[in-house]
Amino acid sequence: MGVSFKYWDDCVDPEDMEAMWEQLEVRTEWIDAGETQGQRVHLSRDPDGQPYLTQTEMKAVAEIVTCRHFDSQIDPEMICAIAELESDRQPLAMRYDKKTKLTTIGIMQIAPKTAEWMVRERDYSLFPVEEDPDILYRPFVSVYFGAAYLKWLSNFDDKVRTEEFMVRAYRGGTKKASHKSTLPYWKRYLSVKESFPSRKHFDGPSPTQAPISPTSPTLPTSPTSPVSPSSVHLYLATIDDISVLLIGGAAGIALYWDSRVSPEDMEQMWNHPDVSKEWTKSNEIRGKVHFSHDSEKKLYLSRVELKAIAEIIVSKYFSTRGIKVTVLCALAEIISMRFVDGIEARAGIMGIDYSTAFWLYTEVGYRAYRVDYVDDLTKPFVSMYFGAAYLSWLSEYEGRERNLQFIVQAYIAGPKNVTLQETCPMWLKFEQVLSSYEPRKRNEGSCSIM
Repeated sequence: MGVSFKYWDDCVDPEDMEAMWEQLEVRTEWIDAGETQGQRVHLSRDPDGQPYLTQTEMKAVAEIVTCRHFDSQIDPEMICAIAELESDRQPLAMRYDKKTKLTTIGIMQIAPKTAEWMVRERDYSLFPVEEDPDILYRPFVSVYFGAAYLKWLSNFDDKVRTEEFMVRAYRGGTKKASHKSTLPYWKRYLSVKESFPSRKHFDGPSPTQAPISPTSPTLPTSPTSPVSPSSVHLYLATIDDISVLLIGGAAGIALYWDSRVSPEDMEQMWNHPDVSKEWTKSNEIRGKVHFSHDSEKKLYLSRVELKAIAEIIVSKYFSTRGIKVTVLCALAEIISMRFVDGIEARAGIMGIDYSTAFWLYTEVGYRAYRVDYVDDLTKPFVSMYFGAAYLSWLSEYEGRERNLQFIVQAYIAGPKNVTLQETCPMWLKFEQVLSSYEPRKRNEGSCSIM
C-alpha cells in the first residue's frame, strides 16, 4: 500500500476541511492541540505510529456526511460505532479475508468491489472509486460509501430492516445477519455505542463528571467543553453538598480532592499513614481536602500523595504484573511535574491521551475506571490507573518481554521512537528522577519492571 497521510489536508478536500473547522467541538479540540485554521492540521497517531481520527473528529465526519448526502436518515452514531469496531478509526486500515478473498480498506472497511457496485447499481457516484480505489482510504469517502451501504441494508429486499439486521449484515453479509457468527459483533457494537459521550446523561457542568481545567478555552456547554478562567469570572458548582467556588482567571482556584476522587479512593488515601500524617498536619478535614497549588494556582500533588496513589493502584490492580510504584512516580515527575491537569497536550499526572486510555478500556479490558471524557484523565486515580495499564501493555510490546529502558522511552515518545542508548537524554533524565524515589538500588543492573 502506497497511501500515507500525515495531515488532514492530505486526505480531505478544502470544502470538507472548512466544514470540520465549523464544527465547534472539532475547532475546540484542534485549537487546544495547537492547530491553526488556514494551516495544515496534523492527524493523531496511535502508539504504533498509525494515523487515526479522534472520537470528536469521527463524530463530525459522520454528521457532515449523513446530513449532507443522506438527509440524516442514517444515524451518525451507528457510523461511529462501526468505524470503532472495523478499523479503530484508522483511515489506512486494511484487512484481507481469506474466505471471501476480499480486501476491505479505510475507516469503514469498504471493499473496492462493493463501492464500485454501489456506484454502478445504486448510483452513488459522487466519488470516482472505479478510477481510483485508493480514495476509499479518505475518511469522508469511506464514510460516504459506508453510509450508502447501510442505507441499502436498511431496506434490503424492500423490507424495513432493524438496526440489528443492518449492523450484523454490514459485518457478515445479508445471509449471515441472523447467524450466530455475527451475534458477538452486534453485542460489541451495542457496547461501543453505549460508551459514546453523547449518550451520557448530563445535568450541568459538575467537576465530578467533567473536571475544570485551568487551561481550557470555553464556557462549558457540554461535558467536553470545560470552563475557561480567562473568559469566566465566577462560577459556582455543587459536589455532594460541598460548594466549591471557582474564581476566574489566574487569581485562584479552590478545588478539593473530593471533587476528582471517588469516596472509596479517598478513604484509602486517608488510611495511608504517610498521607494521613501530611493531611492532618495541613489541617485538612474529611470531605474538604485541598489540592496543593503553585504561585500560578495550578494544582499539583505532593510526592507523598503521588506515591500513595501509585501504591494503591498497583496493589489493587497490578499486583501480579510487577509494575513498580517508583517507576510510575518517576514518569509522572517527568511528564506532568505532578500537576493534576497535566502539562500542555498531555492530560493528567500520567500524561495519557484520551484515545490511548479509551483503547485500553474498550479493547484491552482495563475497566476499573471509566474514561468517558478527556477530562476524566485529570482525575489522579484515573490517570494513574491508565498510566499503569499502558506501562503493562508496553512491557510485552509485540509479544516480547521488554526492558525498562524500552518501556520508559516508549511510554514518553511512542514505541516506534525508542532509541536504546545509555546516553539517550530521555533515559538519563528518567534515571536521575527515579533515583530520588529509589535512593538505594539493590540491583544496579536490572532494567525490568517485572
